[in-house]
Amino acid sequence: MANNNAPMRIFITGGSGFIGSRLAPLAVQSGHQVTVVTAVNNSVEQARCDALAKAGINIVVAPLEDSAALARELRDHDVVIHLAAAQHEAQAPESHFHNVNVEGTRRLLDLAAKAGVRRFVHGSTIGVYGSAAAGSLDEQSPLAPDNPYGRTKAAAEKVVREFESAAMEWCIVRISETYGPGDMRLLKLFRGIQKGRYLTVGPGENLHQLIYVDDLSRGLLAACSAPGAHGQTAVLAGSEVVTTNAMVEAISVALGSQRRVLHAPMWPFVLAAHVFEATFSPLGLKPPLHRRRLDFFRKSFSFSTAKAQAALGFKAEIGFQEGARRTAEWYFTQGYL
Repeated sequence: MANNNAPMRIFITGGSGFIGSRLAPLAVQSGHQVTVVTAVNNSVEQARCDALAKAGINIVVAPLEDSAALARELRDHDVVIHLAAAQHEAQAPESHFHNVNVEGTRRLLDLAAKAGVRRFVHGSTIGVYGSAAAGSLDEQSPLAPDNPYGRTKAAAEKVVREFESAAMEWCIVRISETYGPGDMRLLKLFRGIQKGRYLTVGPGENLHQLIYVDDLSRGLLAACSAPGAHGQTAVLAGSEVVTTNAMVEAISVALGSQRRVLHAPMWPFVLAAHVFEATFSPLGLKPPLHRRRLDFFRKSFSFSTAKAQAALGFKAEIGFQEGARRTAEWYFTQGYL
């Protein structure tokens, strides 16, 4: 794919998710034709689909298991951006994550190649690195995923690399913590800080390299067409590294909140998470607290973005203070704050 400015016909999986629902309209604004395929599991995802349809984007409601629907809709598309994944189902067994994240990717690769797709952009995660690590991570850093989501996403990367197609190129992007308008994951954090009910678990000095969703969307679109992206794995992360404490301070400024933030020791929460997981998960119930939820306070990540700049020509532009302001503005506009 030589011309990275030419309009493309893009097929996005996981379009009812936070990232996909923001990426699709931005791709259209950039002159591309977009089809979104997605499952709809709740009212938030339905609202996102309704907004995409209202914007004139073709929506196909189908799970990754529906090979017939995928094969039919994939025809005449240039690029697949694969974002659909099992991620937050803490009560589900690892086999569920494997079926969706690994086997679902394998099926989609095969269908895309048969449909004549020219490039497959696989949305992976920084979760493949596992726990906190010293120093800056890059694409050559060892992988040590420590939960079902991370393990199966690492396995899916391997499936992409080993897929044989003479005509279809591929690129893997490892997506850092993503936030911005449309994100419901950080809404509790914004609400807690605004109301003075937020509690930092642990010292709050762990590191984050978040990426604003519009920056991420630009990076994903670059992966679709950049000549140097074929056969490459690149981390898409923000331009700055911030601690949890710095994040909270930036959000406080964005909200105009001056309330003091309290800290609590980590160990009681880790113990409680283990107990809840052992009690709820075997019953197929979502634990009210689980270890992955504590990762926000425990894991430290900083990344080199040299590969993304070299292979994709991409560099994030929005710093966290400005991104927090824009996110707070969206929450206020939507009535969430």
